Amino acid sequence: MTNEAIKQQDVNNAAWAACDTFRGVMDAAGYKDYILVMLFLKYISDVWKDHYEEYRKQYGDDDVRIRRKLERERFILPKDASFYDLYEKRNEANIGELINIALDSIETSNKSKLEGVFRNIDFNSEANLGKTKDRNRRLKMLLEDFHKPQLDMRPSRISEDVIGNVYIYLIERFASDAGKKAGEFYTPHKVSELVAKLCKPKVGARICDPACGSGGLLIEAAKAVGDRNYSIYGMEVNGSTWALCRMNMFLHGADSARIEWCNTLTSPTLVENDRLMKFDNIVANPPFSLDKWGADEAEADTYNRFWRGVPPKSKGDYAFISHMIEAAVEKEGRVAIVVPHGVLFRGAAEGRIREKLIEDNLLDAVIGLPGNLFPTTSIPVAILVFDRSREKGGVNEDRKDVLFIDASQDYQPGKNQNALMDENMEKILNAYEARQTQEKYAHLASYDELKENDFNLNIPRYVDTFEEEAEIDIEAVQQEIDTLEGELAEVRGKMANLLKEVAA
Repeated sequence: MTNEAIKQQDVNNAAWAACDTFRGVMDAAGYKDYILVMLFLKYISDVWKDHYEEYRKQYGDDDVRIRRKLERERFILPKDASFYDLYEKRNEANIGELINIALDSIETSNKSKLEGVFRNIDFNSEANLGKTKDRNRRLKMLLEDFHKPQLDMRPSRISEDVIGNVYIYLIERFASDAGKKAGEFYTPHKVSELVAKLCKPKVGARICDPACGSGGLLIEAAKAVGDRNYSIYGMEVNGSTWALCRMNMFLHGADSARIEWCNTLTSPTLVENDRLMKFDNIVANPPFSLDKWGADEAEADTYNRFWRGVPPKSKGDYAFISHMIEAAVEKEGRVAIVVPHGVLFRGAAEGRIREKLIEDNLLDAVIGLPGNLFPTTSIPVAILVFDRSREKGGVNEDRKDVLFIDASQDYQPGKNQNALMDENMEKILNAYEARQTQEKYAHLASYDELKENDFNLNIPRYVDTFEEEAEIDIEAVQQEIDTLEGELAEVRGKMANLLKEVAA
């Protein structure tokens, strides 16, 4: 094991142990915000402290000059607002209020990067943290937990990757504990990585997730570029989750990411000149079959996103799909989205939209994943890949087929949740690149084949995974039965003798 791996494990374990302060007081969906905000505060305080000491060697005790130098570089940490200032005041009777004041000061001083990030968290909340005595005790313990040597996050000590990884690690653990509530903020890491790679972002790409949660998919899409030359955008309707995403971007060095707090389907704010902003790559794991998503307003949609049809009121899957396709760059943009299987075959309005998308030659691939991958649902899901380069005038306009992949049997079983492994993901990506029929795994379907199936995309219609049962050898089975019966008679005889001895 490398030193880096040890550091990562130590940081992960120490951060997770800090959650003990809240267990039994509130559920994981509630206390995750307190832990992640404290992690964030500790991180920026350590970065500031590290750089301050570095510049002190150059400028001596000229505090004003050092602070100006630091503030020009990345962010501002106001006086009396660092983690260490709060740690020294951990025994104060109003420690919750002092933490709130410090966070507000940090937010106000860094409006372009952090405005609004802490507005949904209250360290002085009686409802969440208990009455004054209990609340103060918990906050003191929390500050002491994050003061441990394992959570010394100075850049001179550990890499930025470790900090980003511990944030993702905590989100994964919170998702496991939060169960169905985790759907608001979490997509399993390997699913995010797979979606990102299927979307194929290139150097210079504008990448968007219109239902970004805590930002894991955006981070993976950025990594898939293989270069620092990209720009990140996101929209999230839940204020608390939006704040987690903003902090996640900051911790991963993506300070300039534009993450909007809004309802993507009814009032998107990634807009330029009264039109939707256009993106090279759009990835998403939106809420499945969202009820009351805004169908009543869709007919008069300002951005004409639903011209292929308005999805049903109780199922917003095709509303997200329609938005993503319209926000992708014409004749170039790529879209990858996680959907429930009903999207593949449901009829009525959804069936008509699906047919139109196929007739417009936008659908590139349908990939079926195993069940029980998500903490929110045990149902199997699929990934749809849309490619606007298949449109008339695009470089792939002559591609008329759709690739179906059935990866539903490739996973690592888990006690509570299954997992995609690297080899499972690579198998899917290799099949997608090969774009060939593979027995019992992949099928390249022509437009005519799709039409014959009434544009039903149910994967078993195209990928035959049926396995014939092996022929039963009746004689061998009978011989085995005879052997077992003989052994059973022998055991019964021994048991009868033992009982006689006991009775005597």
